[in-house]
Amino acid sequence: MLSYLLPLLLGSLFIAFFVGKPYWREYKRAEAKRLPFTKQWRKIIQQRMPYFKKMPAHLQLQLKQHVQVFLSEKRFIGYHGILITDEIRVTIAAQACLLLLNRNTDYYPKLSTILVYPRAFVKQHSSASSDGVHFSENVTLAGESWGFGKVVLSWQDTLDGAYDPNDGHNVVIHEFAHQLDQENGAANGAPILSKGQRYDTWSNVLSLEFEKLKRQAALGQPSLFDYYGATNPAEFFAVASEVFFEKSEALKYEHPALYAQLFRYYGVDPASW
Repeated sequence: MLSYLLPLLLGSLFIAFFVGKPYWREYKRAEAKRLPFTKQWRKIIQQRMPYFKKMPAHLQLQLKQHVQVFLSEKRFIGYHGILITDEIRVTIAAQACLLLLNRNTDYYPKLSTILVYPRAFVKQHSSASSDGVHFSENVTLAGESWGFGKVVLSWQDTLDGAYDPNDGHNVVIHEFAHQLDQENGAANGAPILSKGQRYDTWSNVLSLEFEKLKRQAALGQPSLFDYYGATNPAEFFAVASEVFFEKSEALKYEHPALYAQLFRYYGVDPASW
């Protein structure tokens, strides 16, 4: 009899675990949001996110609650001698959670770990030429988003991006936009859209802007977007996300269709801040 009951018991426990896991996770997240937001953390956000004070009060509160959940779930690891402090954790978390405001979110579900280097880091990059010859080269990076649970950031570049909220360059926004893009597979510039958004409209608008940036980059013409966005659609989405939050008024004026798509996707209107 026990030989029959044991598999049934184990199966029931297995099912109960997976059925109950989402409820337990939401319970823990609600607990994290109820915790007091310390004065030290508030001071860090005010110092490291200059546009925080310009945000509506309800978004400020929402951001702080997201930060509490983010920090309770994600692990930070320092490399090359950097010591992980609350300043590093809160500064990165606050900028990452900026992308989650007013949205149904699972807090970057694939992400478990943020690796932090003191400054830009060197990585060996392998590629192939048009005639099939493979070669490797060292490239210097400020950040990188991996599809299997990790984001890598330069702390110095994180500080530089946070210091000037109007220059259109923010490595944390860039890499976490990639994380959103990677939630449904490899990054391709087509993240899981908000309810009511159409993929055909998204594709048409972003493709037109991407092709325009490629032409501008080839001719050396000025653009609101960093030329790096012309690399591929995934990089264009990440670069456009930086501009959406940091040069919102100019984006809304010069590229209204693109602003409208990002406004619907991110659920906030930073131009009104």
